[in-house]
Amino acid sequence: MPEKPGVMRGDITKLAVDVIVNAANSGLMGGGGVDGAIHSAAGPSLLAECAEIARKRRKEEGPEAAACPAGEAVITGAGNLPCKRVIHTVGPVWYGGTQGEAELLASCYRKSLLLAGGEGFSSIAFPNISTGVYGYPKREAAGVAVTAVMKTLSETPGITKVIFVCFDEENLAIYRKILG
Repeated sequence: MPEKPGVMRGDITKLAVDVIVNAANSGLMGGGGVDGAIHSAAGPSLLAECAEIARKRRKEEGPEAAACPAGEAVITGAGNLPCKRVIHTVGPVWYGGTQGEAELLASCYRKSLLLAGGEGFSSIAFPNISTGVYGYPKREAAGVAVTAVMKTLSETPGITKVIFVCFDEENLAIYRKILG
């Protein structure tokens, strides 16, 4: 039986859980925020794996294909990180909530959990997906995240530990309120 999801403020790249989730961009080539921090801490092997995923996707679907479209998730090794694997998921850009953003964001959490569970992992840490440069309002994003995780945990009985890792005090307070 999984324990209630936890929340903490900290650096996701320092966690020794089975899997950390990267709030990636669709090209998987690193970027700012948590994506840049994860790529920097993991070292060059992570970027090489992401580049290979992108190359394969473009070979299969054409040169304009996203390496990982919004709402999807892919898994790689962890390079120099203390976790075992990294799941990269691409959250939606916020357009006012009228472009299916909530469904895409929920899909990020759901597909990440299903992927981790399918690989036999038991612990996973999530950042605050889409709340940085993608502009998703923090309260709404946290509500979607917690709801999606709670719904999906029944489908991933092997996942016993979920941690929401907040970079700032505002997100930490929001998650603490939602999780009680």
